[in-house]
Amino acid sequence: MDRSTMIETFADFLADQDRSPLTIRGYLADLELFARWLETEQGKPLEPAGLDSADVRAYRQALQEGGARPQTINRKLAAIAAFGHWLVQTGQAVSNPALHVRSVEDLPLAPKWLDRRQRLALTRAVENDLQAALKRYPRLWVLRLRDAAMALLLLHTGLRVGELCNLQVSDVQISERKGSVTVRRGKGNRHRCVPLNGAARQVLSEWLTNRPDAGSEALFVGQRGERVIARSVQRAVERFALEAGLTDVTPHTLRHSFAKALIDEGVTLEKVAALLGHSNLNTTRIYTTPGERDLEEAVATLG
Repeated sequence: MDRSTMIETFADFLADQDRSPLTIRGYLADLELFARWLETEQGKPLEPAGLDSADVRAYRQALQEGGARPQTINRKLAAIAAFGHWLVQTGQAVSNPALHVRSVEDLPLAPKWLDRRQRLALTRAVENDLQAALKRYPRLWVLRLRDAAMALLLLHTGLRVGELCNLQVSDVQISERKGSVTVRRGKGNRHRCVPLNGAARQVLSEWLTNRPDAGSEALFVGQRGERVIARSVQRAVERFALEAGLTDVTPHTLRHSFAKALIDEGVTLEKVAALLGHSNLNTTRIYTTPGERDLEEAVATLG
């Protein structure tokens, strides 16, 4: 079996195992890089009979010496391990060559989030942008209101950008003293209901009052009534961040900021996980990892 046929058959095996298309593409790309390295550095083709754990360990070392991040190395090792598992399952190899090759220890890094001062600066930038639009660009004010509602909803609910884009008008429930937004198609098709605080209720109420009658059930729509896409949300967040003097701020940064703010207020991991739509507490636990600002404040206490 030639290499292209072998990899194609391996891809079919992954699909049968219900691996996602993204995972399959990633594994195939990583396996192709491993095959090239074998040929260039080891002088051997990617063949079941000639592949052993020494090759995998040597590849891991080469990646480390090349400056690859632990997460990247471990992903490539996972691809080789999946390939080795297929070889064993199909009788092409006696053992998985990656079975006893250790992954590279990856110390958890805190995700980027905004501290309280930065969150306030972003909120002020949103408010200032709305006031300026009302004076200078009254015809565009509704779209600026939409952008403000999207940014503040992300900041105060921790929704993923895709979840925000998929919201329907009927997913929002607001009364005088409380409100909620229902995520019907979250990651892993998980359904959850996220309460709205006062700031989120206020801006969403204003948006719903002024939202164009676009003949669409989408909560956030564009100029022609089309549902907003992720890139539109990203541009809005980037614009507000720039006006606030902040850099490298994305919709996911706002999700991280929401989670970190909850943790700092003493909210339990279980509650934070439920609000974020996490199925595993270990995913949520990353927000207990000290960030750069936390470490600076710790050192500052030494006076």
